[in-house]
Amino acid sequence: MSLSLIRTVLLTAFSFCSAARSLSTSVHLQAQGNVSGVMLTCEKWKMPIPFSQYNSKSKKTLAKPGVKNIVLVDGVRTPFLQSGTTGLLNRTGLPKDAVDYIVYGTVIQEVKTSNVAREAALGAGFSDKTPAHTVTMACISSNQAMTTAVGLIAAGQCDAVVAGGVEFMSDVPIRHSRKMRKTMLSLNKAKTLGARLSLLGSIRLAHLSPELPAVAEFSTAETMGHSADRLAAAFGVSRLEQDEFALRSHTLAKKAQDGGMLSDVISFKVPGRDIVSKDNGIRPATMEQLAKLKPAFIKPHGTVTAANSSFLTDGASAVLIMSEEKALAMGYKPKAYLRDFVYVSQDPKDQLLLGPTYATPKVLEKSGLTLNDIDVFEFHEAFAGQIMANLKAMESDWFAQTYMGRKTKVGAPPMEKFNTWGGSLSLGHPFAATGCRLVTTVAHRLQKEGGQYGLVAACAAGGQGHAMVIEAYPQ
Repeated sequence: MSLSLIRTVLLTAFSFCSAARSLSTSVHLQAQGNVSGVMLTCEKWKMPIPFSQYNSKSKKTLAKPGVKNIVLVDGVRTPFLQSGTTGLLNRTGLPKDAVDYIVYGTVIQEVKTSNVAREAALGAGFSDKTPAHTVTMACISSNQAMTTAVGLIAAGQCDAVVAGGVEFMSDVPIRHSRKMRKTMLSLNKAKTLGARLSLLGSIRLAHLSPELPAVAEFSTAETMGHSADRLAAAFGVSRLEQDEFALRSHTLAKKAQDGGMLSDVISFKVPGRDIVSKDNGIRPATMEQLAKLKPAFIKPHGTVTAANSSFLTDGASAVLIMSEEKALAMGYKPKAYLRDFVYVSQDPKDQLLLGPTYATPKVLEKSGLTLNDIDVFEFHEAFAGQIMANLKAMESDWFAQTYMGRKTKVGAPPMEKFNTWGGSLSLGHPFAATGCRLVTTVAHRLQKEGGQYGLVAACAAGGQGHAMVIEAYPQ
């Protein structure tokens, strides 16, 4: 099913890119510290305001002399669907020769299609001369796919690359137990009937117990939800704060969906079902309803619940990344420049989900920007507690000095600029597909709100993280 998901977005990406072509190919270029400040209550969650109202000054471009400009031409994704709800169908009839390379991310791999990018590209009808490879970096896998594309283009190896990610949680690979696998492999090598019968006779009921995949750290054996609960407790994030943030995410996502803001979502017909055209996990509730839910990981006193966590999701995403020169020559109107990016890593036990806190100041410094220069923030919402812990860490001089080797705090993003079209808590989180959604959303929000700079940040399993600065393309 993962192959089908990727084929859909690979093909649809090109129809969207065709629609994005300018009517004319002539485009004018414009060549323990005090952390109480972010303990927000429900009435303090700010809604988006026009960019012009809080920053009207013009800003410099981040173009660098002698460095190739790399642009996001367009991005699409399937609806993000709660696992076990709805399947997906290919879209067809699109040009296949528009890219030099395909890079895809995935987290839970199927053994038969370990290089799912290549298999999906061939299945979608792309030329067998187009190379493709698959990357994996937990929840930032498609971020890695995109920055790999940037590297290929910057190095002059390619002019156009499709990058993306896919996850199909409704049909994850389930393994036999280790003892059963060992017996089956030995059975395959047995040369006599007696040897085979002896091996079959050694199978016990316990051998048949399957190994289910778990969102747990190999190095610590701790589930991510358990880690999020501990992180929230460490930063004093209350259950109320988490539920309020979750409600904010769903409320803003619903508003964006109803207002037609989620234009990267493609519609398609599922065999035997209706047309699937929107994310199906957006469900605004009341604080009273959220308060009734029991802790999901640390029982009975934990604060992380099913409602303030991102849910298991099926979905795929794709973006077309090109050199600016090539995009304009082909008549495309890019949506954004992809500028500086960083990857970080830290202690996977106690700082598993703090990637945004570490990555944000590094990418800002690399770009020569400050937090105030950023007009649009899109952070991955793995858990409400994770988001709130990051915001509190970013607001803490003590944390910056003790753990980050910095003299002063980074500062937390203002909420009126932060995830204003919802986030992973409400839209869903197909592990390897979320990164492309974040980048595409930043590009669309910059266009809609009139901003110039956006910042994407995300945490990932293994104690890793990522951040990227995106600059609006002159319209």
